[in-house]
Amino acid sequence: MGSCVMNNFALAAGFRAVVIGGAGGIGLAILRQLHALGAKIHATGISDAEIRACDAPAETELSVLDVTDNAAVEAYAQDVGPVDLLVNCAGILRRDEEFSIDVFRQVLEVNLVGTMSACLAFKPGLASRKGSIVNIASMNAFAALPRLPGYCASKGGVVMLTRSLALAWAAEGIRVNAVAPGFIETNINAEGRRDLGHYQKIADRTAFKRWGQPEDVAGTVAYLAMPAASYVTGAVYAVDGGFLAG
Repeated sequence: MGSCVMNNFALAAGFRAVVIGGAGGIGLAILRQLHALGAKIHATGISDAEIRACDAPAETELSVLDVTDNAAVEAYAQDVGPVDLLVNCAGILRRDEEFSIDVFRQVLEVNLVGTMSACLAFKPGLASRKGSIVNIASMNAFAALPRLPGYCASKGGVVMLTRSLALAWAAEGIRVNAVAPGFIETNINAEGRRDLGHYQKIADRTAFKRWGQPEDVAGTVAYLAMPAASYVTGAVYAVDGGFLAG
């Protein structure tokens, strides 16, 4: 007798995902990975220019969204409808400027409050499909940097928000996890990477002696959306090339 074993490392037919901040960097890599696995994807960028510049698969539904505008986030969730996966990847940092209270507040509004806004807006649809949320935190939730107090604080907040929502929403069938990337080469840190000494120092600190690429993060996000991860919630996966290990 043959046995039929379900492939838990796949997305279900008709899988729908939304990637907030999916028009660039890590978000775009996640979007492409999900598309390759057969998902129908909606994604957002901060401007028409960012969306025009991004090389997303043709079928992707792309929209401009300011995550600090809660009414706009709610309207966007209504427009998109129920999804199986919400990825919160919108984020900013302002090196050295976050010691200004207004800039500090802005960084928290985008990275932390914006994440909560999307979670709340998409929650009813996620519950109806027993979906999951993956928040993009950062290694800097655990290892601070002196020039980014707002960014580090916001990403620490994303970790604890993830854990809290995981406990709060499990009864409704919603899993909530986070991925904490290490030093990944994206536009957000392009300025810092121009200092070659700094760049090499970070590469040498990792187990693999290199910075990560956005594609290095995408697979972990995809896994967390799969049936294989059905008992995983409130978890934070470091994707940092071993930076935090040593």
